[in-house]
Amino acid sequence: MKEPAYRRSEPDARRRSLIEACMRVLGRLGASGASVRAIAAEAGVSAGLVNHYFDGVDALVAEAYAETDRMVTQHLVDAVEAAGENPRDRLAAFVTGSFAAPIASPDLLATWIAFWSLVSVRPDIAARHEMHYASFRTRLEGLLADCGVPADRLRGTAIGVTALVDGLWLELCLSADQFDPAEADAIARRFLDAVIATGG
Repeated sequence: MKEPAYRRSEPDARRRSLIEACMRVLGRLGASGASVRAIAAEAGVSAGLVNHYFDGVDALVAEAYAETDRMVTQHLVDAVEAAGENPRDRLAAFVTGSFAAPIASPDLLATWIAFWSLVSVRPDIAARHEMHYASFRTRLEGLLADCGVPADRLRGTAIGVTALVDGLWLELCLSADQFDPAEADAIARRFLDAVIATGG
């Protein structure tokens, strides 16, 4: 007899709710506060349920990092696809996509800070961190190449653009009342125009 779809989806929904609770706890309490008890309380479940779905809090934190990475990546991919076929529009969409919700968010910044604090002490988080930024730079290099940046300048240019994006994103998250996405977009687009005009 075929199992009802709602029953099959329950474990996935519960796992996701625990991952989301973990992200909220990381953002509010930091990595040191992300205990099984705190995450279970945030999710409104027993600590035993957390351990049922994840092999301890370290595994849950690692999955929360992976989920955050997936969310950010999908948001940027969607922004590029919505920009159409023009290479410059696609590059600009990828870069400026970080300046809008859900990426430009004080809550997400707090979660990232918790993850970053683990990079030096958790090899699995360090590896995920390297994969995240390597993937971002690889996508950026492809978009820059489509705009005519020479192959021998792609890596350095992508690192520079990434640093610009991170800096503007940080300002937006920390100073939303003094600095807005339109300003960030304008600064980034001027920089990209200069990069393309000079070939990186």
